[in-house]
Amino acid sequence: MPVMTREIEYMKVALSLAEKARETGEVPVGAVVVFENRIIGKGFNKRESAQSPLSHAEIEAISEAAAYLRSWRLEDCELYVTLEPCIMCSGAIVQARIPKVYFGARDPKAGGVRSLYTLLEDERLNHRVEVVEGILAEESSEMLSGFFRDIRERQKTSKKHQDPENIE
Repeated sequence: MPVMTREIEYMKVALSLAEKARETGEVPVGAVVVFENRIIGKGFNKRESAQSPLSHAEIEAISEAAAYLRSWRLEDCELYVTLEPCIMCSGAIVQARIPKVYFGARDPKAGGVRSLYTLLEDERLNHRVEVVEGILAEESSEMLSGFFRDIRERQKTSKKHQDPENIE
């Protein structure tokens, strides 16, 4: 068995957090913040359970890391997230001064790092972030695809049972 790189190890932790989100009915996205080779912040999507648009995995992990360090400046940290951060999370990453972000799958509908925008590397901002994409992208993408496929299937089944033409 090949030796795992630390990037893969941390992304696997983020994927396990994404699985927790999925198990609770949340969009499966997980994130970890790493400082000095230790995870100091963990998060997964909680928008539905918290009923808050701010409860994205990255925001949860960044908040926990800032509390751990007792500082909003996460200048010596790295963020690992299973899905490309949106523009809100990209803004939080810039504000937290995180120097490096690793993400798994691209988000063609809301990605603020590479897909729709390139906020983390925008030269107009006072802080730029090094971005590494594609770490366990296939696993991240499949978890998301499976989640949404299951939702569509449940909706289809539910509609079928409610359709008066299907009553015998």
